[in-house]
Amino acid sequence: MKKVLLSTLITSTLAMAAGSAFAADDVDLRMSWWGGNGRHQVTLKAVEEFQKQHPNIKVKSEYTGWDGHLSRLTTQIAGGTEPDVMQTNWNWLPIFSKTGTGFYDLNTVKGDLDLAQFDPKELQSTTVDGKLNGIPISVTARVFYFNDETWKKAGISYPKTWEELMAAGKTFESKLGKQYFPVVLEHQDTLSLLRSYMVQKYNIPEIDTAKKQFGYSKEQWVEFFGMYKKLIDSHVMPDTKYYASFGKSNMYEMKPWIEGEWAGTYMWNSTINKYSDNLKPPAKLELGSYPMLPGATDAGLFFKPAQMFSISKTTKHPKEAAMLINFLLNEKAGVEALGLERGVPLSKAAVTQLTADGVIKDNDPAVAGLKLAQSLPNKLSTSPYFDDPQIVSLFGTSLQYIDYGQKSVEETAAEFERQGNRILKRAMR
Repeated sequence: MKKVLLSTLITSTLAMAAGSAFAADDVDLRMSWWGGNGRHQVTLKAVEEFQKQHPNIKVKSEYTGWDGHLSRLTTQIAGGTEPDVMQTNWNWLPIFSKTGTGFYDLNTVKGDLDLAQFDPKELQSTTVDGKLNGIPISVTARVFYFNDETWKKAGISYPKTWEELMAAGKTFESKLGKQYFPVVLEHQDTLSLLRSYMVQKYNIPEIDTAKKQFGYSKEQWVEFFGMYKKLIDSHVMPDTKYYASFGKSNMYEMKPWIEGEWAGTYMWNSTINKYSDNLKPPAKLELGSYPMLPGATDAGLFFKPAQMFSISKTTKHPKEAAMLINFLLNEKAGVEALGLERGVPLSKAAVTQLTADGVIKDNDPAVAGLKLAQSLPNKLSTSPYFDDPQIVSLFGTSLQYIDYGQKSVEETAAEFERQGNRILKRAMR
């Protein structure tokens, strides 16, 4: 009897030990991202495939639209409750990781994350003080896309110069009506376009990093905002007052966009397909030329990582977090699930896989836009501080001053320079 009890006790102890060992191997990860429904669905599918291959790792997905995502993540990071894996933005590095310690250094998990699939130059763009703060998923630039059907109705070719872009506005107004515009731009797109114009003309950086202030003179800021006023007065794009009358939904979900009244946009190549997909058939978006000033040696493109994947500096599971990122960006099942939802990937393995699958095609608007951007001269890189959320928000308010008749171009320029320099000094200290 004693032998039976002893055998039972040993068996139970071993079973408990085995169960404890199995439980210890179980890992719970949290992953967050922003985007539209298309991005949510493909990412959820990829996460599901990852969990099938790694049944001991459970991933809780936390996803939202763009609005409010940064403020939510800011609160989480401040409280040390951020997810293990996060989709992050390049311009957040100065906010969360000025010295490179705000996120986990991915150089330390290269045994589980194949960094050799990425060009060192691209990894350098997301490295702070020698610490790799994020893996750039893709690179992106804003270029022009046009609704082919509406431009046919207007009877003119896509513009190749700034002058032709200006002239197109009046043609649209006279031939199609006041509600028709060659392009529609949100305020952050306008900020990038005006910077492009200034770089082409003056070939100087927008921010003086040594002085921690803007690099433009007062006269140049007046020209900057004057160019915006000229675009509006020439009927090239709707002003903020008219745009706001259609509500707060995504631009590509607004009726004038769907119906083709807003006949083009200056948009990230990596996100353009969702704009094209919402057009009323048979209309489609076609890539336009990039306007250049005579003698310009730099297109002034805003070229940046489209998004990154970062790991929390406080994660308890850096190995498994790195495995998840590697699966999404480098491994067949993850790559096929994500496709081009986050742009044309930088991972060599992903490009090879998607090209073989016929997903990466030269006539795809996102692919064509990236190739155009890469073919243009682009020497002056954009400072991440120029894309600081506070600067972008201030710029949006400044455009409203002009459009609602509250301030002149000169007053708006002076106010933006003054307030913007205050923001930069705080952000760069």
